[in-house]
Amino acid sequence: MADPRAESEPLLSRARGDGGRDCPAGSASCRPGAASWRDLCFDQAAVFIEDAIQYRSINHRMDVRSMWLYRLYYSNACQWILSFTIFLILFLAFIESPSSLTSTADVRYRSAPWDPPCGLTEGVEVLCLLVFVADVSVKSYLVGWAQFRTNPWLLAYLVVLVVSLTDWIVSLSLLCQERLRVRRLLRPFFLMQNSSMMKKTLKCIRSSLPEMASVLLLLALHLCVFTMSGMLLFTGEKQGDGQDRERLIYFRNLPEALTSLLVLLTTANNPDVMIPAYSKNRAYAIFFIVFTLIGSLFLMNLLTAIIYNQFRGYLMKSFQTSLFRRRLGARAAYEVLSSVTAEGEAHPREVGVRPRDFLQVLQRVQLDGSHTQAVMEKVRSYGGDLLSAGEFQKLFNEFDKRVIKEPPPRPEYPSPFLRRAQIAFSHRYFDYLGNFIALGNLVSISVFLVIDADVLPEDRDDFVLGILNCAFILYYVLELLLKVFALGLPGYLAHSSNVFDGLLTAVLLVLEISTLAVYRFPHPGWKPETLGLLSLWDMARLVNSLIVVRFLRIIPSLKLMAVVASTILDLIRNMRAFGGILVVVYYVFAILGISLFRGVIVAPGNGSLSPDNSSAPCGSFEQLEYWPNNFDDFAAALITLWNVMVVNNWQVFLDAYRRYSGPWSKIYFVLWWLVSSVVWVNLFLALILENFLHKWDRRSHLQSLAGDPDSTYQTSAELLFREVLEEPTEDELMEKLSHHPHLRLCR
Repeated sequence: MADPRAESEPLLSRARGDGGRDCPAGSASCRPGAASWRDLCFDQAAVFIEDAIQYRSINHRMDVRSMWLYRLYYSNACQWILSFTIFLILFLAFIESPSSLTSTADVRYRSAPWDPPCGLTEGVEVLCLLVFVADVSVKSYLVGWAQFRTNPWLLAYLVVLVVSLTDWIVSLSLLCQERLRVRRLLRPFFLMQNSSMMKKTLKCIRSSLPEMASVLLLLALHLCVFTMSGMLLFTGEKQGDGQDRERLIYFRNLPEALTSLLVLLTTANNPDVMIPAYSKNRAYAIFFIVFTLIGSLFLMNLLTAIIYNQFRGYLMKSFQTSLFRRRLGARAAYEVLSSVTAEGEAHPREVGVRPRDFLQVLQRVQLDGSHTQAVMEKVRSYGGDLLSAGEFQKLFNEFDKRVIKEPPPRPEYPSPFLRRAQIAFSHRYFDYLGNFIALGNLVSISVFLVIDADVLPEDRDDFVLGILNCAFILYYVLELLLKVFALGLPGYLAHSSNVFDGLLTAVLLVLEISTLAVYRFPHPGWKPETLGLLSLWDMARLVNSLIVVRFLRIIPSLKLMAVVASTILDLIRNMRAFGGILVVVYYVFAILGISLFRGVIVAPGNGSLSPDNSSAPCGSFEQLEYWPNNFDDFAAALITLWNVMVVNNWQVFLDAYRRYSGPWSKIYFVLWWLVSSVVWVNLFLALILENFLHKWDRRSHLQSLAGDPDSTYQTSAELLFREVLEEPTEDELMEKLSHHPHLRLCR
């Protein structure tokens, strides 16, 4: 049976006295007074609650000074500084040599870029590196040396910093003239190590590599078999014109044949690749159709299915891990506060947490006021009874709820006529009327765009469209005023759709007044002319564009569309980690591309071997004027990689860089295609499907929440999926707490 005195001890494995020395918990020297010990326990509980709310690990030091440092590190100011530092060091690639500070990337028209002097960007970079040194130092201290040695991310963080600082010293010693800067390739690591979701994503990708490799091997075998077959099929002593053209263009040698079929796998050169042979004999089409069926329709879709199967349940696993961290942090806080309860009673009969103790701890937690108020009301509902472990855990469900503010009261009017008008203008049918008017405005703009499609701007007569726009804008202003009358200004601004609608209406009104002031009221023969900052045509285009954007106001009115739109927004929020992975991949390949291909694309007439546009073959890099697609600076490299990832006409890039830099360049572009289009796009598709299916299956639950007039909270994704997650058992939580490196469970 556990010693009752042991239950009164805090969870610290070692307590600290005023002198900072360590001594066993419970000794008299470590307890200068009951008040200070109670204050220490409250601070520990507050930190555990913050860890639970933010789904953070609780494996960190828990003495007074360490907790102060820990809370300072995770404060909004410190985290903002760290995020800004990561952004700044990544953004340096746009400024440092080769600089992207030019108006165009086209090698024919691009002026000499401004290159910063040696030491300018390097000075900013070393400041960022020093921030990262401080970051890894604080993290290492908080988790302890034993945890640091077993944490691969912290060890890699230290290695990356050492390599980056060494490379920075080498760069300055060479006066910034080195061609390859290794530290630029390592910069995306700072982004990855700061995101737990990105780390989980990388772990899942690594676990999927064996299955993906098996399909990629099948693709390679498929390519090799059909490449050899094509070489034999389109090579012979007696050939027709179609066969000869097919051989000379697409199957001239083994690398060319392999490249042609690899591009056909993405359908980028279909039907061009089969036209020479097909024009001679229609039977040759069977070869290309069978290749496309097996490669594009079966193997590529099989790869998508494998990735989806591997990542099926990934979102649930992530939520499951988050739930365990939430429960573990809450249980640790419960144990600390229950020890305070036991300490205050001479003969404790039951274990629990006093509500007043929890309310005092809650005042120390860094939390927004709305959540604090909601949790306090929930705690007060228990009265003076001790909170059990289950009740304590349920309190944390309140942190998953986003408080919906009650709408301000509507103005009260004494006149019956005004009250009836207030009801009419606040009714949803009035919104439907506004949507119908906005649709009519959109249709009128579309009609005039079709009618004036072939008319030059200076020859257009905008009299009718100007009158219509003026009338529609007057209605929008009237609608805004009537809604303010019905709801009151606070009530009108309480809805985000009204704020969106009102801002656009105000901008439209200002533009319309400016147009009338400069160009007078619309009249027959009202032709554009430039009298001010913008021509009449430019102002009309701006007004029409804003009207089109304003039409988005109908989305909340259509329930099915609103569910889809909200699902898309939730997907964007939940897919930030995968967007971060894409940023990392783009960054690394762009830096590699600059190192490999910088300056290889030279405009005609500047000593290059490229033909001018008139003599270039049809469909070539030169004839299509793809000159901006180069690796002469970081921004241009990003756009070039994007165009290759889309795989439309990517064979043009393969051919051009083969001619300008050598056949080995194909390895770079094929590797980029594999990483971006094959792996990442399929991964993104699989995760979107899983996320969307989960949300779509629960759309009725979302609609019921939205339609409940008594609903005070809007449920987050974590709470929405809580019903399908497995709650950790009591034994699992206590076992995990018992192995905490800096805590000792006393009962």
